[in-house]
Amino acid sequence: MSLLPSALWKKSRISLLGLLLATGPALAQDGGGLVNVAREYGRKGEWLKAEALYHDLPTDVQLAPNVLPDYLRALLELKKYKDAEKLARKAVKRSPNEPALGVALGGVYTAAGDTTAARKQYEKVVAALTPEQVQPIAQEFQQRQLPRWAERSYLRGRALAKNESEYSAQLVQLYTAGGQKEGVLKETLRMAEQNPDREQLTFVRNMLQNALKTDADFDTLEKLLLTRTQQQPEQVTWSELLLWLYLQRRDFAGALVQARALDRRQRSEGSRVMDLAAIAQYNKDYETAIEGYQYVAQQYRGGQYYQTARQQFIAAREEQVRNTFPVDQAKLRALVGDYQQLLTEAGRTAQTAGVLRNMALLYAFQLDEKDKGMQLLQEVIALPRADAQLVDEAKIALGDIYLLRAEPWEATLLYSQVEKSRKDSPLGYEAKLRNARLSYYAGDFKLAQSHLDILKQATSREIANDAMQLSLLIGDNTAMDTAGVALKDYAATELLVFQNKVPQAIKSLDQLLTKYPGHALTDEAWFLKGQLQRRSGDYAGAVETLARITSNPKYDILSDDALFLTAEIEEQNRQDKAKAQELYTQLLTKHAGSIYAAEARKRVRKLRGEAM
Repeated sequence: MSLLPSALWKKSRISLLGLLLATGPALAQDGGGLVNVAREYGRKGEWLKAEALYHDLPTDVQLAPNVLPDYLRALLELKKYKDAEKLARKAVKRSPNEPALGVALGGVYTAAGDTTAARKQYEKVVAALTPEQVQPIAQEFQQRQLPRWAERSYLRGRALAKNESEYSAQLVQLYTAGGQKEGVLKETLRMAEQNPDREQLTFVRNMLQNALKTDADFDTLEKLLLTRTQQQPEQVTWSELLLWLYLQRRDFAGALVQARALDRRQRSEGSRVMDLAAIAQYNKDYETAIEGYQYVAQQYRGGQYYQTARQQFIAAREEQVRNTFPVDQAKLRALVGDYQQLLTEAGRTAQTAGVLRNMALLYAFQLDEKDKGMQLLQEVIALPRADAQLVDEAKIALGDIYLLRAEPWEATLLYSQVEKSRKDSPLGYEAKLRNARLSYYAGDFKLAQSHLDILKQATSREIANDAMQLSLLIGDNTAMDTAGVALKDYAATELLVFQNKVPQAIKSLDQLLTKYPGHALTDEAWFLKGQLQRRSGDYAGAVETLARITSNPKYDILSDDALFLTAEIEEQNRQDKAKAQELYTQLLTKHAGSIYAAEARKRVRKLRGEAM
């Protein structure tokens, strides 16, 4: 059947109706055919035709749940507000216990611009709700873009249930969708207080994570949590949320305070502090890590974490010394003494194999005493009942020392042993990555790439990322130059860096930059040189070198890396706080999506003297 033009509609409506009803008893009984045609007109925006068909339906069909909304829509589109009100009132009168019909009537008033009548109608609906009607009617309001009335429906349900935490989850989602951060905070904290179990806290943290975006948001939450901690010191929930909050903001010192409090309350012998210290150490906040490990070693002497805390305390201090440039050799020697004292106290056993390994690496890589390092690692490998994972880690470390000694064949034998024994595990992937780098250093880029293609699929994200970066470096610099002549020189320079031959590496980079002017490796070479100058204590030279990247739009890929490193040098090495703040702010402006953005924001706040 073809649809009739609008101009002929009124004259032909009766004949069309007769034709439809003549097609069969079923259609005549329920108007199903008319409904389908009316809906088709509605989909096309031909509301006059649709309304006319709905008008001719039997009353029972007009008021059917699957027809009434469409009929009302047609009337409202045609601005026939009185007819729509009459229809909606008829539906309410027929089914007074269906609150959704009352909402529909309110919707008619809203469309007509009668806000007073709409408000009174919605109030009437909400006031009459029964417990089982709360959820569907709140959702009905939400679908109609009426969040305030959805909120009032949930609050009505809470009053009916006589439970202050009823519908909190729904209210949090409603407030989150509407950007009502005050409501989100109020309800999430109410949920946490009423039901502080682990599953509920996980939900609360997820909701807060979704809703809070700015520093101001987290400041508000911090103030609320601190107030509740003071008012309810026995409530562990507030410390749990504060710990989570400080971790989100990478304020590890603040998190340490809460971890201590949780350990005391839960009598967990320092486990929370140990976890926090490990996170701080991973994020290079060595001061907090050292303080945490030292706290556990002092407060829980003889406890289950005592020996681990002692070992990690020294390891964190070692990382701090190695990453403070120029490296202080006297402090390195002092660390050797700390390791030896720990071994004297605890003995050279399977439990202290990690200490032996760390001391070996310190000797080999920092003090240039490779033979002592190798001796200690061989001792670890030979220890009876030593953890198999740690033994394989010692083999990788021993391979690294062979590479320091320019004995790549011995190194690859050890890497390959671990790769075979730890197949499809993070340590096995780490060994394969070592072999890939070994091939890269030797200039065998094809073999390196074959290793890297496998590693890009590794389950360890860190290893996969490292593999991807090296693969891109090789791919980008052998696409046009298949022999990779410049890349071979650069790889040889990176081997010098690995061997801790910093002056030779800087000289090699200068030669590379002169030999291959304008090469695609130029920004990589400048960035590496800046890092090495910093390690050497040439801070002014490092800043000048890095500026060659940040001032040239051509080097946009490494621009944020260079800018962040420059700011870090100004802050930590040259002690120019104002300049550092300026550079961190510049990074946030120019590179808002950078991986350094969160840390830069934190450092700006710290340099401004704001509370963390």
